[in-house]
Amino acid sequence: MTTQKQQQAAKVPFSSRPDIYQHVTDTIITQLEKGTAPWHKPWLGGDINPFRLPINQKTGKTYQGINIILLWCASINKEFTCNDWGTFKQWSEKKESIRKGEKGSMVVYYDTFEKDVDGEIKNVPFLKQSVVFNRCQLASFQAEQIAENDTTPLVERLDNVENFVANTKAVVKHTGYKACFVPSKDEIYMPGKNTFINSEGFTATEAYYSTLLHELTHWSGHTSRLDRKQSRKFADIPYAEEELIAELGAAFLCANLEITNAPKPEHANYIAHWLKVLKQNKYAIISAASSASKAVDYLHSFQPTK
Repeated sequence: MTTQKQQQAAKVPFSSRPDIYQHVTDTIITQLEKGTAPWHKPWLGGDINPFRLPINQKTGKTYQGINIILLWCASINKEFTCNDWGTFKQWSEKKESIRKGEKGSMVVYYDTFEKDVDGEIKNVPFLKQSVVFNRCQLASFQAEQIAENDTTPLVERLDNVENFVANTKAVVKHTGYKACFVPSKDEIYMPGKNTFINSEGFTATEAYYSTLLHELTHWSGHTSRLDRKQSRKFADIPYAEEELIAELGAAFLCANLEITNAPKPEHANYIAHWLKVLKQNKYAIISAASSASKAVDYLHSFQPTK
């Protein structure tokens, strides 16, 4: 006997369902082709506050994985100044209405359908999409509701990052002019802070710490920790995958710790590299974002509970 869920799934064959993996990847590719990596904030209007993690206004929880990047893409394109999001129903439950003509933004989640595999019913996961709206799209929203400087003072934020890294007990050595994590030695190597420079939108110290958080994300993938497959050969697929995980992990951590994620110096080559990776593999960005969120959760596990 088939269940109602099986019957519903059977009505829409997979061949005719939208390819959400490709849709998500195309969304990121479109942003990259504009010259902006959606995990780096474009500097508009003199606003030097860093990206903030998108929050579901009903649950109060931050979105995870690829949904962070998708909602950052939407914020970049529509210049949203809020990080509060919710579905039409969730906003309606708060007696809020969406302004006429506003279009929602895509988020994705996994669901399952039941499939008969050799006489055994198994739950098979598949990706679904939903639509959410930003607080800036509400009929009641007034721009002056957003404070210009609603973040913690920079000195305090940088102290928080220093403590965050120290709590992991990662071995960080300052030597040379290259930042890297060496798995065989289980050590992070960083240039001195004085080698980083100020630039538009971020300080030299923020550039240093965003680089360190990138290497700390690599550190989380060591065989003694999350055991991600890592390679030091640039042409290898595992190398590209791990680099993307570290990029996204650093971006998520920078947003969480309220510091700016400094763009790479070789910006054009950097963008071209990620375009190549995403065009070759439509699953890469979703997989990397999921691994990045797991890395961030792991690094947070070292922090003292409040």
